[in-house]
Formats: sequence, C-alpha cells, structure tokens
Amino acid sequence: MPIIETKNLTYIYGQGTPFEKVAVEDVSISIEKGEFVGVIGHTGSGKSTLIQTLNGLIRPTSGQVLLDGKDIWAEPKKIRSVRFRVGMVFQYPEYQLFEETVLKDIMFGPKNMGLSDDEARARAYEAARFTDLKEELLEKSPFELSGGEKRRAAIAGVIAMDPEVLILDEPTAGLDPRGRDVLLSQIGQYHRERGNTVLLVSHSMEDIGRTADRLLVMSGGHKQYLAPTREVFSHGEELEKMGLRVPQITKIMQELIKLGVPADPATLTVEGAVKQLIPYFKKRGKDKNAV
Repeated sequence: MPIIETKNLTYIYGQGTPFEKVAVEDVSISIEKGEFVGVIGHTGSGKSTLIQTLNGLIRPTSGQVLLDGKDIWAEPKKIRSVRFRVGMVFQYPEYQLFEETVLKDIMFGPKNMGLSDDEARARAYEAARFTDLKEELLEKSPFELSGGEKRRAAIAGVIAMDPEVLILDEPTAGLDPRGRDVLLSQIGQYHRERGNTVLLVSHSMEDIGRTADRLLVMSGGHKQYLAPTREVFSHGEELEKMGLRVPQITKIMQELIKLGVPADPATLTVEGAVKQLIPYFKKRGKDKNAV
C-alpha cells in the first residue's frame, strides 16, 4: 500500500472571486513507503501547492490526500497529527528558528508531540547527528550559527519528529556548492538509515539526478510525469518545452549521441559519463593507431 497518495486532487486559490486561479488540477499520484521522490516544475507549475496539501497545510478544493490509505481530512480536528507524520521543511527554514538555544529549537517539535523532556532531548541529539551539527553548537543561540549551520538546525527540528514522510522544499537554496553537497549527502544518509519516505523539491536538476529514485514533474497545475529519474531525464526536449532542463551532463551526453557517440541518453552523473566515454575513446585511439 502506498504511504501517501492523492486522488483527483484540485486546489483553487480565491475560488468564487475575480482572482480565482486553479493551481493544481485533477492530480493523482501514488508514493510508496521508503521512496526518494524528486519534485520539479517551473515557477507556477503547482508543485508548491501540491506538497502543501500533502500534510494538510491547505485543504484541497476537491479530491483526496490519503495517508496509509486514509483521507487526512476525514476528521479535520485531527489534522495536526498528520503534520507530525508528514514533516515539512520550508525554503529558507533558518528564518523560523526562535528558541534560546539550538537544542531547545530542535526539541520543540517532539515536545509538541507530547514527548517527555528526556525523550525530546534524545530525539534532538539523534537529529543533530544526522545533520552533522556538533554537540557544542547545541547550547548556543541559533543566531550565533553560520548560515549552513542554521539550515541544518532547522532541518534537524523536523527530523527530530521522525516523520514517516519528509518533504523538503528547496533545502539547498542559497548554499554554496560545498554546503549543498554536504546537505544532500546528509539527507541521503538519513533516507538510507531510517528508510523514511523523502520528497525533495528542487530547481537543481543536478541535485535531483543525484538523489531521487523517481521524479514527479508538474507543469501548468498538472502531473506530466511520475516515473524513474533516468526515464524522465531521457525526455530532454519535452522537459525543455515545459521550461525545465535536464542535468548538464545528461545534455552533453545527448549531444554526443547526435554526433554518433554510443552513450546512455539518461546519464545523470559525471562519474557515469566517464565510465562510458573512457572505453569508447580508448578504442577509437587504438583503431587510429592500427590504421
């Protein structure tokens, strides 16, 4: 059974007003427990609205969101408990830090779940380990941390609630290349160790290509693809028509194919490209020498 799914989900902003706008229309998706799914789409594609329906931040105009097969809005008074099970990390989450110390900030979510101080503290230390926050930082004010440390502290605050589904909206936005690589590595480690379902929203096709098992592509409020990452990125021309692009290395390999080089059009990493191209160029060199 899928961990989370939508059935014919539609959301309309300002319904019944002159400013009415359909943000998501008739979207049905199904995500299995333990999957790592990337979510991509240009600005205004509906991806942000869709992910906000998944943990009950906004209620669909029509259709359903199912968590473990149950409609999350069947009992509206219990929607708060859904948000503990489907954790959301917003873009630039460091701006939501507010407690006296980093430790108290990370403990805030678990304590709201009703856990004791000792249980919340244990959860906080474990979450700090996942996000590589050193223990000496936990007693500091969040405002003494660097930008990257603040980002990791904010993510730790959601991880500490141990959600069954973790949704990250542009978690690497504004980070330098090294900070981005470190954070993606930590998210990947968390996913491997805990086996929780992860949805990663990103404008970086490189980030998505390195991490996601499947890709959800949104365009014009509709689901265009929900398929394995390699399969989606093999449709480079279709993605470009939607205002998206494939990872740069994927584009290079697709151009090489046009020149007659035997290559995989869905290559996602530089390492994968090197493995394919070195044998090809070695063989070409030998053939030339033989002539």
